[in-house]
Amino acid sequence: MSKKVKTSTERIEKGNYLGWPFALTHGTILVCCAITIVLLVVMLIAMLTAPYQKFYFDGRPIVFVFFGLIALFIFLLVGLALVHIFSKDQMPTYDEFKRAQNKLAYLRNKSRFPELMDLDKECVKFTNEVNEPAFESLQTLCDAFRNYNADVLHLYYTIDDIRKFIASLGTSKIMILQGMSGTGKTSIATAFGKFINNSSTVVPVQPMWKEKSDLLGYYNEFTGKFNETTILKKLYEANYSDKIFIIVLDEMNIARVEYYFSEFLSLLELPPTSERTLSIASNGQESDPKLMDHGRIILPNNVWFLGTANNDDSTFAISDKVYDRAMVMNLNNRASSFDSGTNPQSVHISETRFKELVAASKSKYSLSKEGIQRIKDLDNYLISTFQITFGNRIMGQIRNYVPIYMDCGGTENQALDDIISKKILRKLEAQNPIYVKNKSVELIAKFDEIFGQDVMENSIGYINTLLTNL
Repeated sequence: MSKKVKTSTERIEKGNYLGWPFALTHGTILVCCAITIVLLVVMLIAMLTAPYQKFYFDGRPIVFVFFGLIALFIFLLVGLALVHIFSKDQMPTYDEFKRAQNKLAYLRNKSRFPELMDLDKECVKFTNEVNEPAFESLQTLCDAFRNYNADVLHLYYTIDDIRKFIASLGTSKIMILQGMSGTGKTSIATAFGKFINNSSTVVPVQPMWKEKSDLLGYYNEFTGKFNETTILKKLYEANYSDKIFIIVLDEMNIARVEYYFSEFLSLLELPPTSERTLSIASNGQESDPKLMDHGRIILPNNVWFLGTANNDDSTFAISDKVYDRAMVMNLNNRASSFDSGTNPQSVHISETRFKELVAASKSKYSLSKEGIQRIKDLDNYLISTFQITFGNRIMGQIRNYVPIYMDCGGTENQALDDIISKKILRKLEAQNPIYVKNKSVELIAKFDEIFGQDVMENSIGYINTLLTNL
């Protein structure tokens, strides 16, 4: 069946009885009928204006054709009737249509989730995003995104920041954007939504948030309805599409992240192939939306959570539980303005295609044996000197992040420098500050010994910044 054809069920849910009800066969027969009628009218006019006006069969070619078209028209009408009778998608009678409409209206009024019911009516069925253009690698995606930011949105980021952003999306469904105010933390997240033609959803976190219901809503006993939040509606909508959905938790650490976001932290760690479901209501009802099963909806794979974080007296410190599961991006520098000269356009890229590009990067690149040995040497030093280490989760992120970052156009050392400075060295903040300060020179020398002289600029810069703040 053609993608543009709506089934009778879709027509009922859309509330459009006179919508296009036919499959490809129906449409072909209708077009043939229309052409036949036009030809009959033209021939009838020609015969009426001819000097010899007779409509009975007298052997003239035009009469043969005229009666032949009449026979063809009758044949097409019979064929249309037969195809309609035996079609699996028969058009409902008007009474059936009205009864179905009344039932849908009743269920919507009765439903605890009227806005999700509206999404059922609008979306009807799952749609696949058409990928335009067909990116050959993540590097071309990074270049296109950076140029789009500069030329269309007048937002300027270094190519290194763009690589970190895309590589982080490919590594984890959770990202923390942190840095000084005004460096573009929220802007880069919303810009990516504009770039992929699916606007990011920005949700300001409130200081009183403590549990999942603050994100997903709660049942109001007085109204008999569920308080449907923006996040709930976006998660539900994402189940109808394979577009990339970005949800931005603005100032995420103004409340304790590990409290209100705890269930998401656990579910997003599960493999993408597993069925990750969110409990919205304690039980199911007949009037619930059709993608809700016993009060639960699926947490789809095409949703990313990006949180912006400020580190000041008005916010809470983000715990290791959150940091270990999320990718972290520091935005501390402003990039110079530039003109790409490429006339960049927004694109369409599905989660499926993005996942394919990430998989392709891992087949082209991998963490080298030398890189693995250097990480082991650093780990042994940190254990013996500071009694800190990192587990399999962070090691898995390193193995994923490095090839993705390299496919974005970077090098292995740049990727290791970035992720070590953000995921491993931050554990020094929990150590005795005097001891860390005394060992800082030795630690910097160890980085030069393991990775090479002045190679790990971000890591050494982080150590110097940490010493300044101690």
